[in-house]
Formats: sequence, C-alpha cells, structure tokens
Amino acid sequence: MGSRKKISADARKEEKKKMVMARLNNYPTSPRKMRLIADLIRGVDVKHALDILKYTEKAQAKTLEKLLLSAIANWQVKNEGVRIEDANLYVKEIFVDSATMLKRLRPAPQGRGYRIRKRSNHVTLILGSNNSQTQNQEA
Repeated sequence: MGSRKKISADARKEEKKKMVMARLNNYPTSPRKMRLIADLIRGVDVKHALDILKYTEKAQAKTLEKLLLSAIANWQVKNEGVRIEDANLYVKEIFVDSATMLKRLRPAPQGRGYRIRKRSNHVTLILGSNNSQTQNQEA
C-alpha cells in the first residue's frame, strides 16, 4: 500500500470513529414503506424525531424509534462526559436500502404460477451534532 493511500485510509478510519450510527439489517418490510417513515425524520432534531415516531401510526415507526434510541445510546457510549441536551443531536443521515427477497410462487389459473416477492430492507441511521463547542474543538 502506498503512503498516500495509507494516509487517506487512516483518515477515513478516524472519521468513522467519530461517526455515531445504528444499523438495522434484514427487516421484513418493503423498503418503500420504510422510506415513507424515514423521510419524516431526516434532518430533524432527535427529540422532535422521537415525538414524530411515537405518534405516527404506521408499524415501521415503532421500529425506527427503537433504532433511533439505539443510535442515541451509541452516542452516549462515545461521549460519556457530555449531556444529550447540550449536544443538540439531529438525524444527519438516514437511508433505506433493499435487502434480500424471498421469492415464492402462488397458484394461478390454467396451471400457471404468479411470483410473490417478499421484500426486506436495511436501515442506516447516522446522528450529527450541532454543538458549537465540538465544532470549535475540531477546528
């Protein structure tokens, strides 16, 4: 590995250590349904996002609420001395990718079979901080 490549790889590793994220893999619902809920909380303050998810009636909202709480817990592990209220956390990124599909056949008229695709998805949630103190420390 060349020296420039190693330096950039080390920089990416350090950046990833600072990043706070939570992942949900192979959740058995279609990505389209999950994206509807994910779009509601993208870029929103964490406290407001929890309120949105709590009062949304769709089933996927409960799962995303648990995922957001998990991301907050991951943030607390990395930042032990800082209070959540002081950090001004927000949902920096959330994206939903499609996962594996279970393919089944359903009997259809005249000896044919219709394909049923049972979809699943992966959700990745990344938190960011609007805190002016952390921005001053990085500069």
